[in-house]
Amino acid sequence: MRVKLSTQPNRRQAVGELIYETAQTQIAEQGLPHRAIGRWFPYVATLALFIWVINMVGFIPLPLSDETVTIAGVELPALGIYAATSTLSVTLTLALMTFVFTHVEGVRENGAVAYFKSWIPDVPKAMYPLIVPLEILGQFMRLVSLSVRLYANMLAGHMLILTFIGLIFVLESVILAVFAVPFATLFYLFEVVIVVSIQAYIFAALSAIYIGSAIEPEH
Repeated sequence: MRVKLSTQPNRRQAVGELIYETAQTQIAEQGLPHRAIGRWFPYVATLALFIWVINMVGFIPLPLSDETVTIAGVELPALGIYAATSTLSVTLTLALMTFVFTHVEGVRENGAVAYFKSWIPDVPKAMYPLIVPLEILGQFMRLVSLSVRLYANMLAGHMLILTFIGLIFVLESVILAVFAVPFATLFYLFEVVIVVSIQAYIFAALSAIYIGSAIEPEH
């Protein structure tokens, strides 16, 4: 796209511009201060695109193991679906990146003393022993809000799809298949079209908000 940019964009350029504009206006500009967009837009945009792509790949049936299935006398690899984001280690790693970048940027912009002092709300000092641990815990809970939300949604979606399809073979019921196959298909399309995009957007948007709040703690 960078080589073939045109004043009359083709379909490829139009899609790229749409993705870029969405990442900038709906994610970066909503969560980051204006002066920080140039520095952190590439990160949050990459997060959104990366998560969206690996989520989409997770719904493509692929030969994920050495197992085979025989169809009409022909031995073919068994296909399965698996999303990398349905593994907690993947989503936790992405969340840790945002967590580290948030506090590094907060210290860089405000200084260590001012930044960590901003965690403490304006309350009587007698309440500090209660409030300070809660505020620190709240910072670490961001790891949970980022990683577990993405992990749980993708894992649950895949499990439901496989459950509906698996019931057909386990129960060997044609009547069940009449209801299960359309429902599984609709749920599959719902996951692919809506959930995949929403989860990528939420993760990137929250990352932008967390980084933005560290840069300007008063907001």
